[in-house]
Amino acid sequence: MAESKATLSIDGNVVADLPILSGSAGNDVIDIRTLGNYGYFTYDPGFLATASCESAITYIDGGKGILQHRGYPIDSLAKQANYLEVCYILLNGDAPTMTQYDEFVDIITNHTMVHEKLAHFFQGFLPDAHPMAMLCGVVGAMSSFYHSDLDIEDPVQRMRSAHRLIAKMPTISAMAYKYSIGQPFVYPRNDLSYAENFLHMMFSVPAEEYVVSPTVARAMDRIFTLHADHEQNASTSTVRLAGSSGANPYACIAAGVASLWGPAHGGANEACLKMLEEIGSLDRVDEFVARAKDKADSFRLMGFGHRVYKNFDPRATVMRETCHEVLKELGIKDPLLDVAMALEKVALEDPYFIEKKLYPNVDFYSGIILKAIGIPTNMFTVVFAMSRTVGWISHWDEMLGQAGQKIGRPRQNYIGEIDREFIPLNKR
Repeated sequence: MAESKATLSIDGNVVADLPILSGSAGNDVIDIRTLGNYGYFTYDPGFLATASCESAITYIDGGKGILQHRGYPIDSLAKQANYLEVCYILLNGDAPTMTQYDEFVDIITNHTMVHEKLAHFFQGFLPDAHPMAMLCGVVGAMSSFYHSDLDIEDPVQRMRSAHRLIAKMPTISAMAYKYSIGQPFVYPRNDLSYAENFLHMMFSVPAEEYVVSPTVARAMDRIFTLHADHEQNASTSTVRLAGSSGANPYACIAAGVASLWGPAHGGANEACLKMLEEIGSLDRVDEFVARAKDKADSFRLMGFGHRVYKNFDPRATVMRETCHEVLKELGIKDPLLDVAMALEKVALEDPYFIEKKLYPNVDFYSGIILKAIGIPTNMFTVVFAMSRTVGWISHWDEMLGQAGQKIGRPRQNYIGEIDREFIPLNKR
């Protein structure tokens, strides 16, 4: 069968015939890799219509509300698997057998400890430093502890790095929190699950034992699962771009952390809580809903709608159920949570929100759950980074395992001065 092609014609003249590539799902893509040979580049700020890679990890159809990891629908994974099982799937491509799963859990569990010298890095931060600043710095520093195991051409070493990062991110994240509040670090426990261990390291104190609620642990595990990967987003693309230069895995993940830190990306659930604080009480909900409908008003409801999902966020359906489970079990009386539930009711019933498909998204519900659990707002993005580490490292490993990879080098449309005469300083 002849290969499909797109013909580029400029001023009526055929410039190039470009191959059209088809994946297993989603839009076909025009292969423009040779376009520069004809004297042209494409212009696509934000990469809104540009496929930067071939990947078999995650598939999203925003119009239909589809999110799949390795072909498995996200709702099935969130309801029937736990986070470490999803980690195995993202890293390896298939759901594990019981033996494979047990071996994987054992590996992760036995890598949760960090070197005592790594703990000393925190002493270099001011106590009021943002936890994401600590996470970014400490993750990047991890490479200095494994410098003899950084051959990115070796698949075995790459996988060991992946295991270390997945295992140690909860420990480092909890350490950032403990340092910020002046409490001693809590060591991981091998008898706890991944989510239980994180909660234990966050909230245990030497004077008393912290008992993890099964409902809260399940909610935490689902938050991890629902944030594990999301295709070629800003932070994942950052990790891939850093990795294309041959940088070590810890540097690449630190780059991902830095990208995620931006409020337009990983700070969305934190922004939701700030919005709830601005609204403040139930008697002001109608006022702010009216402001959200007013195009002349700059106020925006955070946590509703999604840039990718034009219908509904498939992660939000599971997270909503989990959110209500947690609030019911904990029985928390918090005016901000009451505001959140009132906003949810409006969004699900008001014709304006239904027509514009401004449904509550995963950030809305995850922010409510994290607040209910007791995780401070400045730790929300840290939890996101910890969850997304497996997605980042899976894409990094996939990229390095593909033949013909080149260093990323985006082009530009130059609009500056040309051929200016330089006048020496003493004559200016």
